[in-house]
Amino acid sequence: MAYLIPVFIYSFGGVAVSRTIIHCDADCFFAAIEMRDNPQLHGRPIAVGGRPDRRGVISTCNYPARQFGVRSAMASAYALRLCPGLIILPHRMTHYRDASQKIMAIFHQFTDLVEPLSLDEAFLDVTDAVNDSNSARAIAEQIREQVVAQLGITVSAGIAPNKFLAKVASDWRKPDGLFEIKPEQVAEFVARLPVSCIPGVGKVTGERLAQLQVKNCGDLLRFDERELCERFGQFGSRLYHCSRGIDSRLVRVERQRKSVSVEQTFAQDMTVDEACETYLTELIARLQVRIDKLTDQYGVGKAFVKVKFADFSSTTLERANDEFSYCNFAELIREAASRHDSRVRLLGVGVRLTEQAAAPVAEVEQLGLFGG
Repeated sequence: MAYLIPVFIYSFGGVAVSRTIIHCDADCFFAAIEMRDNPQLHGRPIAVGGRPDRRGVISTCNYPARQFGVRSAMASAYALRLCPGLIILPHRMTHYRDASQKIMAIFHQFTDLVEPLSLDEAFLDVTDAVNDSNSARAIAEQIREQVVAQLGITVSAGIAPNKFLAKVASDWRKPDGLFEIKPEQVAEFVARLPVSCIPGVGKVTGERLAQLQVKNCGDLLRFDERELCERFGQFGSRLYHCSRGIDSRLVRVERQRKSVSVEQTFAQDMTVDEACETYLTELIARLQVRIDKLTDQYGVGKAFVKVKFADFSSTTLERANDEFSYCNFAELIREAASRHDSRVRLLGVGVRLTEQAAAPVAEVEQLGLFGG
């Protein structure tokens, strides 16, 4: 198969330049801090999360725990059934934030163009820092070495011409890995990439793609953008560009998030009560994990929900709430669903964010998501 080679050029003031992006992500961050502070935990399956007797949720776990099937957003009680010897530790957000600040300070030694995604993860645009004597790989290695020396934890890094591929690359050799995708390697690399690596391709979309005999990004090359949009709506455009290794997003230094949310598309349409019973607990658990990883510049404002119906129409509803519980989210969903006499095909839950709030979202009590 002949592959089209994408060109990674962006225009600034009429001058065309290519970009070099590094994505850095600490390995099992919360758990890594706990193992660093207590060496007796090394080699033992551990997780950081809420208490199993209070409907707690796993925020992160180390690799020995993952060998038993434990993962983030899993109910702590279920994680213990999978791994009876699992040690579940409570969150120590002050320690995690302190480590996060030190990690970000290391990133800023190499470039001012740093876009934090969470406490332990960021994109770095090192285009201007790369020269004949200082390659992107050398920069990434220096970052990783400094994090180990100063914090005693490991960071995986990915280098690529854009953000999408840099994120893929940082996951490629986890944990404690470094992987680079050079511009001339992009076409061949992406063609073999499973479509599940494209952000937004979950179980349902993956099944729909499999019905089209699409397993990897190379299989998507036979579809043009119009065809994909006809089949997948606006998401078809993302499929088209990512399958060709194209991502024009720039690293944004001033990045103020407005909200954080998660959603789930169903394999089959169902009633709103069936949807809540089947998916809402897991959705709230996934939302909790994303909240846990936000920096302390954010606070929680309102809760909101999204409901998409069988005819692909959708509605949203939000409300200020003191408790982000299952019952409150379910009430919002049912009220939103009452606007349309139809079965539902997607649920989403989220929270609006406020800046510099008194109660940082990272310290939201996990019980608040599952109480009531």
